[in-house]
Amino acid sequence: MSTESISDRREHIRSISVTAFSALLGVGAALASASLTGDLTPAEAATETTPLFLVLGAILVQFVLFDFTSIYGDDEFGIKHYLFITFMTFSFWFVVWGILLTAEYTA
Repeated sequence: MSTESISDRREHIRSISVTAFSALLGVGAALASASLTGDLTPAEAATETTPLFLVLGAILVQFVLFDFTSIYGDDEFGIKHYLFITFMTFSFWFVVWGILLTAEYTA
């Protein structure tokens, strides 16, 4: 019984860590995108490709980092995990950068 609760707790902490890290890197990529496109109008900034490379880099860094640190342990790091990390990072980047573009944020 106690083994199950420790395993459940470890699983919960792992999922919170992955979610928080994905969200923070998405926000960080959005802030970096806003600072790179700060002198452009929102319409011009939306057509730039550099912010896309930033968010793709943030996603790829997580794949390498989670594989290197073996945060998933013996569990398989499958397609579901890749899709979750990609979705979370891209979503936070998209929403935060969109807000910063409409608020005319200057870094």
